[in-house]
Amino acid sequence: MKKLLAILLCATLLFSALAGCAGSAAPSPTQAPAAVVDATKAPEATKAPEATAPPAKAADPLEMTFIFADGDEAFKTSMNRVVDGFNAANPDIVIKIQPGDGGAYSEFLKTKDSVGEFPDMMEMRDTAVYVRAGKLAPLADNIKSLFKTTTAFDGKVYTAPFAGENTNGILYNKKYFTEKGLSIPGTWDEFLALCKTIKDLGDMSPLVIGGQDIWHMGFWFHKLYADDVLSSDPDFIKHCYEGTAKFSDERFVKTITDMQELFQYAQDGWTSTPDAQITTFLVGEMSAMMFSGTHMFTQVADADSSFELGWFPVPDRQGVQRLVGGAGIGGLSLSAESAKDPAKQAAFDKFLLYFFEKANYKLFLETMSYLPVTVDAPSVEGTDVYVAVTEAVKTADFLSPMWNGFHGDNELPPDFRNFTYKTTVEVIQGSRTIESATDELQKAWDVAASNFNPVTGTGIAK
Repeated sequence: MKKLLAILLCATLLFSALAGCAGSAAPSPTQAPAAVVDATKAPEATKAPEATAPPAKAADPLEMTFIFADGDEAFKTSMNRVVDGFNAANPDIVIKIQPGDGGAYSEFLKTKDSVGEFPDMMEMRDTAVYVRAGKLAPLADNIKSLFKTTTAFDGKVYTAPFAGENTNGILYNKKYFTEKGLSIPGTWDEFLALCKTIKDLGDMSPLVIGGQDIWHMGFWFHKLYADDVLSSDPDFIKHCYEGTAKFSDERFVKTITDMQELFQYAQDGWTSTPDAQITTFLVGEMSAMMFSGTHMFTQVADADSSFELGWFPVPDRQGVQRLVGGAGIGGLSLSAESAKDPAKQAAFDKFLLYFFEKANYKLFLETMSYLPVTVDAPSVEGTDVYVAVTEAVKTADFLSPMWNGFHGDNELPPDFRNFTYKTTVEVIQGSRTIESATDELQKAWDVAASNFNPVTGTGIAK
């Protein structure tokens, strides 16, 4: 009897447990009800879980090499800032800046090309040379349309101009001029008289010149060449190619003798002073004036924010103002080889659209004190000296690029510019006579023109 009762008790407990289990399987208000199985259908075979594919590896960003002239610290800083901003905004593209070494940029780029390291994109100066060599790609139509004016070769544009040509003028110590009662000159002879007055005062040198950098010599050379030569013969270089003009021409000789006369007012040791140090001479009151471009405004302010800076253009003997200005031949370019890759072409176009976007371009222009060249130009907030340059450009009698910025029949042969500057320095230093200098220049020209002559087409691939 006891055994029977035990069996019944176990059965009761088992039944209760099963009932409890069934009750716990009922769906809660937040659970979906269990599916009803149709017993008339054969059960489906259990499927093995599908293998999960490994996550796709992110594509490496597209790399673009970029070279620009980095001898000027303000320009170098500005370009680095633009590139950093672009890279941050476009993680699929990496623009890698290759240092330009701060020296003779044209020679640096030429060396890069000769060793097979021509960059994807670059600041282009000797545009005509590289266009003829087939090294550059033309700009897309939507990029060309950004600018008021551009320079074309056979209807194609190869450079996106940074800004208007860098207008040169005299940056001067305004406080010193006021204290000494010095006046702004109206002619070249008055300017020389001003230099003599400052020299006689003995407080500082009238001028600071960064002669260690040979390209710096071009500022004064072009000003005097424009006044002495281009004023009466805008096609002087073309006529040299034709053989109807020589470097012994009295107008060209006048350019060199004017340089010789002017440089007696430069600081001691001007041939060993780099361009990067000339700001120190001005704000340190070692020199009263410098002749350079508007890019120096920022450098002066950075060196001494309290320095009272003034600016004026230098007239010729008749008071005529011939200034460097307008959109020039140089700018940003893409290599023809890189343009063969649609991804690199698209990346370059994207970079240009970023660079010339109003807010970015405005910051670049204000940092460099450059004049805009875009159709939809930003409103640039400038200092008094910036406004002075703007007004001078508007009222100038003539605007043109530097003498080495012309193309076509008046384009210089490769390397002739620097040879001219070096020869001129030798005359100024007294190590060469005017006669031997012009003779040497003519010999160098004859050799250069025998290999490159845009008038006859010699050395130019058609």
